[in-house]
Amino acid sequence: MSTTLAKTETVERKWYVLDAAGKPLGRTAVIAANLLRGKHKVDFTPNVDCGDCVIIINTDKAILTGKKADQKVYYRVSGWIGGLKETKARVMMEKRSDYAVELAVKGMLPKNTLGKHCMTRLHLYKGAEHPHAAQKPEAWTLD
Repeated sequence: MSTTLAKTETVERKWYVLDAAGKPLGRTAVIAANLLRGKHKVDFTPNVDCGDCVIIINTDKAILTGKKADQKVYYRVSGWIGGLKETKARVMMEKRSDYAVELAVKGMLPKNTLGKHCMTRLHLYKGAEHPHAAQKPEAWTLD
C-alpha cells in the first residue's frame, strides 16, 4: 500500500472565513488550527506545511463558557524583576479579543517553525469586515 506525501511546492492553499459570533472561543480555535495545519486534506503530511489560510471575523463577539471569563488568567512578563502582569479573560475579550483568539489558536499548533509558518496565514478581525475579498474566501461552518 503506497502513501501519498505532500511536497511544499505542490500545496494548493484555499482561503476560509470563520465567523466567531456567538460561538465558544475554544471551538473556533480548534477549527482554525486544523485548517491552518491542513488536517482536513486528503494528502495531509505531518512534517509539511500544507494548510490553508484562515480569516476569523467577529472575534469580539466570541463567548467564553462556564466561569472562564472570571477564572481564566493571561500572564505576560515584562522582563524586569517583579514584572509579571496578569489579565483576566473578561478584560482581554473586551479590549483585545483578536489577541485572545490568536493565543488560543497558537496554543493548538506545533511549537516549532511549522507552527510559526501556520500562524502567518491566520488573519483576525474584530468586526464583520475584512480586506481579503480578492482571495474569494469560502465560509466554513462551525459545527
